[in-house]
Amino acid sequence: MKDNIFSVLQRVGRSFMLPIAMLPVAGLLLGLGSSFTNPTTIATYHMEALLGSGTPLNALLNIMNAVGSAIFGNLPLIFAVGVAIGMAKKEKEVAALAAMIAFFVMNITIEAMLNITGMIVDGAVAEGVLEGTVTSIVGINTLQMGVFGGIIVGLGVAALHNKFYKIELPAAISFFGGSRFVPIVSTFAYIGVGILSFYLWPFVQKGIFALGGLVTGSGYIGTLIFGLIKRALIPFGLHHVFYMPFWQTAVGGQMEVAGKLVQGGQNIFFAQLADSQHVAHFSADATRYFSGEFIFMIFGLPGAALAMVRTAKPEKRGQAAGLLLSAALASMFTGITEPIEFSFLFVAPMLFVVQVILAGSAYMIAHMLNIAVGLTFSGGLLDLFFFGILQGNEKTSWMLIIPVGIIYFLLYYFIFSFLIKKFDLKTPGREDDDQETRLYSKKDYLAKKDGENSDVTDEKSDLIMKGLGGKANISDVDCCATRLRVTVKKPELVNDGMLKASGASGVVHKGTGVQVIYGPSVTVVKSNLEDYLETQPSTEYHGDANANAETLSQETASASEKTVTKTIIIGSPLNGEAKELSETPDEAFAGGMMGQGACMIPEDGTLYAPCDGEVTFVFDTKHAIGFETEDGINMLFHMGIDTVKLDGQGFTVLVENGQKVKKGDPMLKMDLDFISKNAPSTASPVLCTDLDDNMQVRLIKTGKVNMGEDLIAIDILG
Repeated sequence: MKDNIFSVLQRVGRSFMLPIAMLPVAGLLLGLGSSFTNPTTIATYHMEALLGSGTPLNALLNIMNAVGSAIFGNLPLIFAVGVAIGMAKKEKEVAALAAMIAFFVMNITIEAMLNITGMIVDGAVAEGVLEGTVTSIVGINTLQMGVFGGIIVGLGVAALHNKFYKIELPAAISFFGGSRFVPIVSTFAYIGVGILSFYLWPFVQKGIFALGGLVTGSGYIGTLIFGLIKRALIPFGLHHVFYMPFWQTAVGGQMEVAGKLVQGGQNIFFAQLADSQHVAHFSADATRYFSGEFIFMIFGLPGAALAMVRTAKPEKRGQAAGLLLSAALASMFTGITEPIEFSFLFVAPMLFVVQVILAGSAYMIAHMLNIAVGLTFSGGLLDLFFFGILQGNEKTSWMLIIPVGIIYFLLYYFIFSFLIKKFDLKTPGREDDDQETRLYSKKDYLAKKDGENSDVTDEKSDLIMKGLGGKANISDVDCCATRLRVTVKKPELVNDGMLKASGASGVVHKGTGVQVIYGPSVTVVKSNLEDYLETQPSTEYHGDANANAETLSQETASASEKTVTKTIIIGSPLNGEAKELSETPDEAFAGGMMGQGACMIPEDGTLYAPCDGEVTFVFDTKHAIGFETEDGINMLFHMGIDTVKLDGQGFTVLVENGQKVKKGDPMLKMDLDFISKNAPSTASPVLCTDLDDNMQVRLIKTGKVNMGEDLIAIDILG
């Protein structure tokens, strides 16, 4: 149970990193834009001619400022999509689309509830509504949920995605199965979430404000506790889960900036940065969650690195110095501390305890000294330059970082040196002679938790893989509405018998391209196959092409011995000429791979219901319609050959999914002149699909037929 919770929290933390990775870019744009368009800065450095109002550089910097502000202003949507991508196990692009749809659905639903209850009148917040509880996101009036709203969407959609992206639906609606089902279920789910949020979020918001008040109300001790916990969570990769609410939500406090209520320490800093000409000094209460990082990342940890170099064995000191120098520079310039921290955590955990205490105290001291330097990702020299030095000491008190940093450099150096020598700790360069001098990483620390059971049993996917010549023979896997489309390296290794034994109704060969016909459930087949291939060795499979011939012939002989107990007659859905299905100018249809029936050459452009029944699905490209008769026979009417490429042009659909129709009701019209000019053929297969093993299809009439005239007979054997 603990391991499962730990694993989930790790994934949540990692999922936050994708949207957080955008912040350095946004912060850089905002930092440059706000710094060099500030009239005070321009006047101080006498740069009016270069950066003054109306100059090209001033216009460019204002654009950069606006772009950076837009990213920070739309973080809820960015987190919704980013978290969904990070948490989705497979087909992440589907999760991203579903998250974006769900985000809009949830907020539109909340807006509707605000209108219904009178909290918004004519697009404006009504009088009496508590200030700051309603905001506007991408033009939608909604509750001020901040980044939490995006996280709620991202985590929820990812959970729905991971549960349903392989779902198999009944044959009549199987087109909407697999990954196509995820945006659909997310839409309905987040209508409900939007309604619940309208009623529940005010209570959650009160709790968040109370928690934020507890942290901020505890003053410097609260900052110390925050710093200690954040650094202590580094080995487990859970620090992102911990600090993100303080950076991005009301847990980290709230402040009115430029007439708007801003929540979260990092958001407050960047809002003040964008309005810096009206800010005397940035808020240290907002930056308390990160300003201290400059002290130990730029000064403290390099002191620890120097201590490890100086205490290394003489014969290994050069090698240790090379490794630790690069690690120290990474910490100083970018704020990436993993190479240093994980090295002494791995071999000398007591040094990590010292690091946690010293680093935690740095957060508190920066708060006490009113240091207010912001950052985008971590406390390196780059962020110090843009958000401290460039903004001026009057606004940030950045110069105090230098003397405090020097003290921390000495503390780290002497404490680490003493402990390493006192307890003979095996830091880099002090290993036994038979051990390699190296730096460790989080991957090393967590390697024992990463073992996975590759003994996956999926007989159908195994059969498909072998039928395609083995994993090594498969170059690419994709699918359309009904066909698994595979590119293989050696076509001669493809075994049609094995593929048909996996449930395929047919196989089409086109050079190195192989199309395996599975019907509308093919998206699930594709997802399962891709998952299965990840666990298999990259080898070829050489099977017997005639392995299933005997079985198939036995099944055919057995069927011929049965008698007909019932016959179902289906009329013609078109006016035109009826031909044997084998005459269809398409290999897959002609071979009966999509079903059995007839090939029709229409003489007019109208498709009619051949009998009473129900429209089960209409393809997005309008070129085909699924149909179920009252007797339960599934049919497919495919108008023209390769007309899917026309993307709906030349077709007018007259029915919709789920519509009941009577025999003779028009269902679709097509422009025969347009089709004949833009498609290989107007030949239109009329197919009976998903037939039971005891059903056989006969063509009753060929040649000229009229709509409704008996065309196909289905004999049921007993």
